[in-house]
Amino acid sequence: MMELMERSQGILRQQFDWLAKDDGFRLMDPAVIGQAFQDMTQRAWDNPARLIREQFAYWNDITRLWQQTALRILGDGGGPPVAEPAPDDKRFKDKEWVENLVFDVVKQAYLLTARHIQSTVSQIEGVDPHTARKVGFYTRQVLGALSPSNFAATNPEVVRATIESGGENLVKGLRHLLDDMERGGGGHLSVSLTDRSAFRVGENIAQTPGKVVFQNEMMQLLQYTPLTDTVRERPLLIVPPWINKFYVLDLKPQNSFVRWAVEQGHTVFVISWVNPDETLADVSFEQYMKRGLLAAIDAVTAATGQKRVNAVGYCIGGTLLATTLAWMAAKKDRRVASATYFTSLVDFSDPGELAVFIDDQQLDLMDEHMRRKGYLEAHHLSDAFSLLRENDLIWSFVVRNYLLGQEPMPFDLLYWNSDSTHMPAAMHSFYLRNMYLRNLLREPGGITIGGVPLDLRDIKVPTYFLSAREDHIAPWKTTYLGAGLMGGPVRFVLSGSGHIAGVINPPKARKYGYWTNPVLAPTADGWLEAAQQNEGSWWPDWDAWVSEFGGSRVPARHPGDGRLPVIEDAPGSYVKVRRT
Repeated sequence: MMELMERSQGILRQQFDWLAKDDGFRLMDPAVIGQAFQDMTQRAWDNPARLIREQFAYWNDITRLWQQTALRILGDGGGPPVAEPAPDDKRFKDKEWVENLVFDVVKQAYLLTARHIQSTVSQIEGVDPHTARKVGFYTRQVLGALSPSNFAATNPEVVRATIESGGENLVKGLRHLLDDMERGGGGHLSVSLTDRSAFRVGENIAQTPGKVVFQNEMMQLLQYTPLTDTVRERPLLIVPPWINKFYVLDLKPQNSFVRWAVEQGHTVFVISWVNPDETLADVSFEQYMKRGLLAAIDAVTAATGQKRVNAVGYCIGGTLLATTLAWMAAKKDRRVASATYFTSLVDFSDPGELAVFIDDQQLDLMDEHMRRKGYLEAHHLSDAFSLLRENDLIWSFVVRNYLLGQEPMPFDLLYWNSDSTHMPAAMHSFYLRNMYLRNLLREPGGITIGGVPLDLRDIKVPTYFLSAREDHIAPWKTTYLGAGLMGGPVRFVLSGSGHIAGVINPPKARKYGYWTNPVLAPTADGWLEAAQQNEGSWWPDWDAWVSEFGGSRVPARHPGDGRLPVIEDAPGSYVKVRRT
């Protein structure tokens, strides 16, 4: 215990030192949140009768709960619960939440209170949609934090573990908390989602054989070793997001999209983006296009001798791909034969809950911070994505790690999730302001890059859009709007699950399913209504589609066979640079 006390004091001193030097930037800025709630409160008093009705409804439900509790104390069953958690709410799965009267009452009282608070804020009229979304989002965050499952005295599983271990679980939990605070540094708590020591990039994760055949200050280009005697004539270039790292597409052999594509006979190239520091502060979105994607196309054609490639873009990598294709169309550059977009936004009309972090006020604060640092720190983006699923990605691990004292379990996807990247200041500001905030990419001539006004309608190449039905980062109905902006033939496919699991869904897993409809309907709902539901993975559907543009079979190409020499083994060195 003395060791823990000394560590705690040292970390607290570091926190105070950090606060003294802090520039004040917060992803969840108190002034921004406070202003939103102030606006909401002013509008709430415009209709006090609604508040009174909600208050009476709340007291009515609470009274019913106490009546039910009294009957249960007297031996009566008490009837059905007044409030129950949603079927997918994992916080109250322990049987004591139902069987133990005290914990059941605490649970129901919390659920009732949360339900009525959310109902109250959602029904206030006269609040602009962006403010209403912020109020709803931050109300949910507060209510999630206050769940009785997050406190040792009101979580039956924690109470039981504390009694059985004599409090050892809490001692272990404190040690885990201190470890996470030390690792996060700079006043940031980095909650462990997985056992990081269980994975080594290039050894038991991102291990598909290949070589680095090109690199510059922006990226390394990986060419993978063939696993078939012959390959498709036209190579495949994958443009992953530079928010996190490319190896989400190459986690383990059994769920690696990269390895699977190689096994289907594609010559696969993947961009591994640099994890930037302050020296790349002025790198623009245009440079990601020219020194990133266009440089990669140059390298792939040099390595294979082919004049055209099939391209795949994932998330922001898909946004970059669409931007680049519009630019190439204006330049009469036809080197991309087909384009595939994995859960990518090109129309940002409704970017989902990420929009709560994006408005002029918040972007001004972020820009000022990035001007001083040269980048946006990796943990800010990681935190933003975690807040979209706060109970699953924050509070469940707080309970497991700090209250139950359990060791984090090895999980490849969560290891990747914690391997975040910085965002260069100039690029990130341009991306958020011109695409998320102003939605200019969808407008003909709305964005000009390198003196070229962009028009997505000029993109005539065949296009495959893959979206995920439960995606909370790139909502599928918004990605569907982007599909309608293209000027060439489009195949839209909807996968089950979310932004990551909906994409990383190998055929052998036989999970989730997907929907297909060859006709783009005027609306996403109309498309889905007429779509056919299919079992299993969408990967074979995509492979059949992209192979139409792959050309004939040719002898397999090995890294180094072409004009580009081998630099080092895959996954390269850029991917191994970690930031916090």
